[in-house]
Amino acid sequence: MLNRFSRLVLMGIALMTVFAAKAQNPAISAIYTPDPAPYVHGDKVYLFVDHDEDDAVYFKMKDWLVFSTEDMVNWTYLGAPVSTETFAWAKQGDRAWAAQAVEHKGKWYWYLCCNTADGKDALCVAVADNPQGPWKDAIGKPLATGFGFIDPTVFIDDDGTPYLFWGNKGFWYGKLNDDMISFADGYKEVPGYTDPKSFGALQSKMDWSIGRNREMTQYEEGPWVTKQNGMYYAVYPAGGVPEYMAYSTAPTVNGPWTFRGRIMNEAENSFTIHGGNITFKGHNYMFYHNGALPNGGGFRRSTAIEEFKFNNDGTIPFIPFTKEGVKPVGKLDPTKRVEAETMASSWGVKLDRKGGKDHYVTSVHNGDWIKLRNVDFGEGNATAVSATIGQLKNAGSIEFFIDKLDGSSFAKIDFGKANETKEGRITGRDKPKGTHDVYILFRGGDEELFDLDWWNCLQY
Repeated sequence: MLNRFSRLVLMGIALMTVFAAKAQNPAISAIYTPDPAPYVHGDKVYLFVDHDEDDAVYFKMKDWLVFSTEDMVNWTYLGAPVSTETFAWAKQGDRAWAAQAVEHKGKWYWYLCCNTADGKDALCVAVADNPQGPWKDAIGKPLATGFGFIDPTVFIDDDGTPYLFWGNKGFWYGKLNDDMISFADGYKEVPGYTDPKSFGALQSKMDWSIGRNREMTQYEEGPWVTKQNGMYYAVYPAGGVPEYMAYSTAPTVNGPWTFRGRIMNEAENSFTIHGGNITFKGHNYMFYHNGALPNGGGFRRSTAIEEFKFNNDGTIPFIPFTKEGVKPVGKLDPTKRVEAETMASSWGVKLDRKGGKDHYVTSVHNGDWIKLRNVDFGEGNATAVSATIGQLKNAGSIEFFIDKLDGSSFAKIDFGKANETKEGRITGRDKPKGTHDVYILFRGGDEELFDLDWWNCLQY
């Protein structure tokens, strides 16, 4: 007869088989990550996201998070460096909505939206020397306020001129000065915003600024502006609620814009869809969010990613949703320090809610696991695995598996002390060789175990 320990472990393995055997979407599973804003910088993609709370039954959002990747499948959590508390003038503890960050002349600028203390929609900007911060309020006041002033997107043109676009139930833009924190000549409505030829056929939609329905174009909110081969693209959630993803193009940043149609359907289990596209290592990716995680929904949303190719004429094709997500474009080296918060998918574990540069995996229980993809063990010279834990709640262990959880592990490490670094030998028969997925399985009693900090493979 199976004891409670064995049943819990088998339950975790069964859930893995059902939920995440091959799935890469959502791309991050240890925390909710709506409104993804990717940014390519050198050989990394930084992902700036909002954060839906686990218990949200309406929009409950207090802070913004950062992740990074070099291979598009293993994402490293870089912390929660900005919150509503970063802006002393803002309403605290809520309304940390969609945002986007960019690097310009050695500084990073994060354009966000929140509420003023008296409840007005406001755009704000934080500045830092690097994506992990520390970030600070760049101007000590809102950059702009107005009804529907949410969802900012920043775009730097080929000549280095920066622009900011934003808006819900309205679409505005302005050229930024080179300081990135002020407008060169104010801001105005995007030309053609009310024209069906520019942003899609008119439909009756609720305009809360006037308290009734009015005829509006398909554009809804959350713009994402890019440029490709001399053409300007605006991708945005469209059509009202539920939203689909559409786009328009223009020969100049000032228009005229032409509506090009739907490129994504309504998101799974979410009435919103918000994201944008990047090109990284020769591949084009569209980011968006859905409510597909366990306990997910319209107020608990998660980043997902699809690869696509532009058509020969520069148009964006219709992009179907997939569970598989994207393929890796790089390999993970396990002989280097691998942060525990680097993962392709996971079950049960959580991430800390800290700023700064030191982060860890927490809320670890028996049967929880972490998966990493495309881990390169080379010629199989690893002889041991080393791992470090932080806070200890209860004794437990971690086991390392190749490609699946229902086989035998190639290494095991037991932990019984806080802030402990220990090694687990790799047996000759089970030595991993070549490129594989890796699962880290946590074992222990019924209570929370410990915080995992990092791990790596050793060669003696």
